[in-house]
Amino acid sequence: MKFNRLTIFFLLSAFTLVLLGCKEKYTPKPKAYYRIEFPEKEYQNWNESAPFSFDHLNISTVEKDKGKGTEQYWFNLQYPTYHATIHLSYKNVSGNLEEYLEDSRKMAYKHSIVADAIAEQVYFNPEEKVYGMVYRIKGNAASSLQFVATDSTKHFLRGALYFQEHPNQDSLAPVIKYIDKDVVRLLETLKWK
Repeated sequence: MKFNRLTIFFLLSAFTLVLLGCKEKYTPKPKAYYRIEFPEKEYQNWNESAPFSFDHLNISTVEKDKGKGTEQYWFNLQYPTYHATIHLSYKNVSGNLEEYLEDSRKMAYKHSIVADAIAEQVYFNPEEKVYGMVYRIKGNAASSLQFVATDSTKHFLRGALYFQEHPNQDSLAPVIKYIDKDVVRLLETLKWK
């Protein structure tokens, strides 16, 4: 009989420990990012007094770059909703195309210190004489998307996407993907004058 009481005592003790030990403990949720709603894409043509024209998203605006040291045909493609800017810089080519291309490549690869990877995609549009390269920079780099376009004889255009936010690949990824498609559209509709 004594053996049964001891067994019952241990069983009740174990049952009590299980009940007390299984209480839910508070675990804070990890930091999350806001869900970003993107509007349906509609494009408009930008054809101002510059040696090129292109289509851009109707929620973006093209403004003359008024920063220090800017040149005549430097513009900013602003996405105010997303605190993003594509800095566009145009140069005339006169025997210095290799220099421009190498400078652009160096500027893209300058981010390799913090980048996880840099993917290059070549772009060709022989009908409009637009040849280019898109650099997609993965990771927490300051600029996650850069591109160049040229006709290889007269015109050279470089673009770089920057956010007015701390670079965080996880939170910016949906916006980068959204704007990436606009950069492709820009290259597809780019025309030299």
